[in-house]
Parts: sequence; structure tokens; C-alpha cells
Amino acid sequence: MPREKVRYRCSQCGYESEQWMGKCPQCGEFGTFEKWKIKREEEKKEIPPLSSLKQIDLAPAERFSTGGEEMDRVLGGGVVKGAVILLGGEPGIGKSTLLLQVASKLCERGNVLYVSGEESPSQIKLRASRLNINEERLLLLSETDVEIIAEGINFLKPIAVIVDSIQTLHHPALESPPGTVSQVRECAFHLINLVKPLGIPLFIVGHITKEGTLAGPKTLEHMVDCVLYLEGDGVHPWRILRATKNRFGSTNEVAMFEMREEGMVEVKNPSLELLAERDKHAVGSAITAVMEGTRPLLHEVQALVTYSPFPQPRRMAQGVDYNRFIIMVAILEKKLGLKLYQQDVIVNVVGGMRIEEPAVDLALAMAILSSVKSKPLPPDLLIFGEVGLGGEIRSVPWAESRLVEGERLGFSKALIPRHNLKKITPPPTIKVVGVNNLQEAAGVIQEEW
Repeated sequence: MPREKVRYRCSQCGYESEQWMGKCPQCGEFGTFEKWKIKREEEKKEIPPLSSLKQIDLAPAERFSTGGEEMDRVLGGGVVKGAVILLGGEPGIGKSTLLLQVASKLCERGNVLYVSGEESPSQIKLRASRLNINEERLLLLSETDVEIIAEGINFLKPIAVIVDSIQTLHHPALESPPGTVSQVRECAFHLINLVKPLGIPLFIVGHITKEGTLAGPKTLEHMVDCVLYLEGDGVHPWRILRATKNRFGSTNEVAMFEMREEGMVEVKNPSLELLAERDKHAVGSAITAVMEGTRPLLHEVQALVTYSPFPQPRRMAQGVDYNRFIIMVAILEKKLGLKLYQQDVIVNVVGGMRIEEPAVDLALAMAILSSVKSKPLPPDLLIFGEVGLGGEIRSVPWAESRLVEGERLGFSKALIPRHNLKKITPPPTIKVVGVNNLQEAAGVIQEEW
């Protein structure tokens, strides 16, 4: 008969001890040791048969579609059987809505088990009714005990399982409350070991911390096959789904959705949607092309420069890195002689989007210059390029793809780094001007004025 052995484990770092300790000797945290019961078998386990790498046959991963082109794009062409996918995002961003829609599409292939530890079946039904989802094969289970959930999976053998969320589950062998590091790790380990041999895809919803990282142990991200983040500001309708880890595909793909009354709607032409309400003759407005994975997107960058009556003028940035924005203001003062020390400088990326790529630098600088001079930039001008501290314009990757996207949306001129111009073949209908530094870029804009 198997015997139970009691050990104590640190909920922060996983350090184990046979005795309870007030302070963990590994991470130094106090009061983190929890009781952990494990079963010890009397018989000694045998080593499983080993396989030579040369003798293993390489079979292509068996995939099936989630029913959405954008979701399939991010996953690398569809869901791989037995894959474990972790989806994180801010509260209210649309994680449950997106997975409920995915579950509805997967029901065309068979039964889908939707496990919710946060909502009752009636609450899920209310959301499903709003999304016009009424699938007989979508089976709901409101449960937090991971062993009961495992029994349900073994009994039903669904084609996919959705767990919302991993932080609400608990393992009865642990005395710690749900959401702790040890509970999240053990519950995920239990479910992953169950679904992989059965070839059942598992979607796990994960909460995130105030720093924007997934709550729980970092090992959770290592255990799963794919880590997805659903991003958005909660005010604007745009949502971006990106992969930070994918064992069965590229992490360079992103998907864009619009949150509507009927749920998450795929955006087939993101650039056109983001520029739909643009005022082509607005002062301080510049259009830039940034890469979201391998997909170029056009964004409108706005700048407002106005006199400040305060000793310290304000610097505000929405949608771009604040530190990079401050550097850009300093470069413009030094290299172009703009007197911004008595001016409030405010910049914004339209639509609530956020741009991390340095290719936005040149567009940001030209938008500020436009606001200072109170003259609009040419409405058909596309601008991108990285700006160095010396005012030099550095090349950016995927320049030709950015230009093709600009040409597709009707832009006939482009201001880009000169080094990029030497390596690409620009589209025939777009006039491309290459510049080496900010002074040359400002000169090109002055000629347009």
C-alpha cells in the first residue's frame, strides 16, 4: 500500500524541507512554507525504454483550425493536438469572450469542455447569449477542484478543454489557498500531464500582475507550449493578440480584433481601420509604419506643442516610450534649434495603440516640428526611421514591406533612412526620399511647405 509522506514547500521559490521553517533559506521570505502531502510507492520504479534520436520518425504536427484566420495565424496555422496554450491579459480585456467564441467554433468538431472557476453556468450562458452562441456540444463545468476536473476530462474525452482561470483552481493535496505559487504550479502540472497523452488541446486563462506579467510561478510559462497576450487599453475597441512563446510556430505573428457588442471581431485590414478618422490636414500629425510581427501597420502619431506658463513645462507621452520621447525632444532642441524649454510637448498614438519600435522616432520628430511651425505635413507622406543621439537617421528592418503597405493605402511619398534606400526596390507608385540626419529630414519637409 502506498504511504503518505508530509513535506513542506516554499510557495515563493519551491524549496522543500522535511520540517517547517519560518524563513526560507533559499529566497529569504518569511512564512511561506506550506504542508505538502506526497504518496510514496513501496516498489522501485523501472527506467522506461530509451529511444535513439536517429531512430525517431519525425511526423508533422497534426493541427486543426480554431475557426478564425487571425487566431490561427498567431498559433502558427491552427491548434496542435495536445498543445497547451496560456492566454494572459488585463481584467476585462476580452480573454473569456475570445475563448468562448473559439469554443463555439471548435464545437463543429466535437464536444468542448469549458471549465470556469470564476463564473457560474448561468453567468456564462448570459455572455454566450450576448454573443449569439448556443452550442449543444459546449459543455460547462463550474468547478475549482483540479482532481474533479481531471475526472470530467477523462470521462468526456472532449476535443478541447478551456480552463478559466488557472488562478482559481486548487489541488486538495495542498493546504494553501488558490492562486498561490504552489497551487498554480501543481494544478497546471496535473492538467498538462493529463491532456498531452490524450491529444486534447488545453487553453488556460491566466491573470496578470500590476507589472503586466503573468501571475504565479515563472515555471508556468515554461510548462506550456504557447503563451499568448491579449493587449488593449480597455477604452478603445482595438485588441492585439501576440505570442511570446510558441513551440509549434513563429512568435512574430500578431492578430488584431475589435471589441464589439457581438464579441471579438477579426480586423482584416488594421491599417485602414486605424486611419479611418484621420484628418489629413491636421497640424502635428504624422503617419508611420511599424511592424507587428511580420505584419506592417500604419499608425497616426500626433504632437501638440504649446506655450507653458509654468517654470517646468510638461512632457506627456501616450502610446510611445516616455524615455525615448524625452530623448527625442532633447535631440530636436540640440540639432534643429527648436526652443522647447518653454513649451508643453504632448504626443499621442491614435486609437490607444502602443508603439515600442524605434522606427517611430522620425515620424515623432516630424510631428513635433509640424506643431512647432503650425504647418501640416503632406497628407500622402509616410515617415519611418530610427533617430540616434547625434541626429543621424538609422535604418530599420522590413523597409520594403512598410512601403508596400503605404502604397496599398494610397501614400505616394515616403521619408525613410537613406541606408534603407540603398538596399530595397521601392514600389513604383511611391516617391521615396532617403535622409541621413534630422537636418536633411527637416529640409525635405520645408521644401514641401
